[in-house]
Amino acid sequence: MGKVRAHLRIYGRVQGVGFRWSMQREARKLGVAGWVRNLPDGSVEAVIEGDEERVEALIGWAHQGPPLARVTRVEVKWEEPEGLEGFKVVG
Repeated sequence: MGKVRAHLRIYGRVQGVGFRWSMQREARKLGVAGWVRNLPDGSVEAVIEGDEERVEALIGWAHQGPPLARVTRVEVKWEEPEGLEGFKVVG
């Protein structure tokens, strides 16, 4: 199974609810790399790289998020992996 890269935009009540830190924790549990940040429009943006099955698992988690989040929509764009390492909260 090869490496994949997914670029996500997550909409709903996803800021101020611990979404980024929870996503970082899940990503580290799954062993995927990437980053996550808040955007000015109230959404969250993330890039995830790793084995396809593990990336899909984190995308599945993003549809729910942490307990206080209310996710209304997740957009996923598939891109070429860049070889990211670690998973960071960047903004």
